[in-house]
Amino acid sequence: MALSHELPIYKDTYKLILIIFEQTKHFSREYKYTLGQDMKRDSIQLVRSIYRANRSKEKRQYLEEFLDNFEILKLEVRLSADLKILSIKHLSEISKMLDIIGKQAIAWKNSN
Repeated sequence: MALSHELPIYKDTYKLILIIFEQTKHFSREYKYTLGQDMKRDSIQLVRSIYRANRSKEKRQYLEEFLDNFEILKLEVRLSADLKILSIKHLSEISKMLDIIGKQAIAWKNSN
C-alpha cells in the first residue's frame, strides 16, 4: 500500500485545494465566509476520504464518501461561477482539476 500522499489522486486533490484557497480569498465578504468556507471545508474533506480509503481494507465506503463530497464541491464551484464570483479563467482551471480527479476516483472505485 502506497502512502496516501504519494497517490496521484492525493497530489491532484492537494493542487485543487491550493487553487480553491487562493481563489476564495478574493471572494466578496458576502460569499467569503459562506460559500468560500464551504468550498475550503469540502475540498479538505476529499483528502480525508482519500487517506481513509487508502488505509482501509474496505475502500468502497470511503470512495463513496469521496464521490459524494466531490459532487457537492462541483456544485459549489458551479454556483460560484454562476454568481460571477469566480472568473472564467479560474473556473476553467478548477474544472480541469475536477475532471482529472473525478476520473481517478471512479477508476479507483471500479478497481475495488
